[in-house]
Amino acid sequence: MTATLFEIIDKPIDVEQVRQKVLNRNAGAITLFIGTVREMTNGKKTLHLEYQAYPAMAIKMFEQIAKEIQEQWPEVKIAISHRVGHLAISDIAVVIAVSSPHRKIAYLANEYAIDRIKQIVPIWKKEHWEDGTEWIGDQLENIPYPKGEPVIQEGEEKCD
Repeated sequence: MTATLFEIIDKPIDVEQVRQKVLNRNAGAITLFIGTVREMTNGKKTLHLEYQAYPAMAIKMFEQIAKEIQEQWPEVKIAISHRVGHLAISDIAVVIAVSSPHRKIAYLANEYAIDRIKQIVPIWKKEHWEDGTEWIGDQLENIPYPKGEPVIQEGEEKCD
């Protein structure tokens, strides 16, 4: 049975399980990026986060990111797990595992992956601040939602 390299899940992410997906005999390095929920953002206190996603499109975008990485670094293997739903402070939101024959490429590919996730993957984050709530317009946190929440196109389904 082949493990799924890319997933959107609504339960805690097993970091070791994600690492195992990229383990191979030619890997001289495996990098793990573990994105966690922080309490303080620009002086504002977060109580918890809520992530929602369009799972089918998110998986396609994860595959696109893997394709882009393999065009630059052909020997890299990547796995991505992103959690949706209610996340508390310090919970793991995303794990990216990258294996490569060489350390530097594993680091570069992993950084590339998280940057691209924030650019192209339909995952939305709602901040539950100490003084209110706010949908973050995009993963780069620089585009607000005009209606204060994500807009789901007809035919899309979201998962939270």
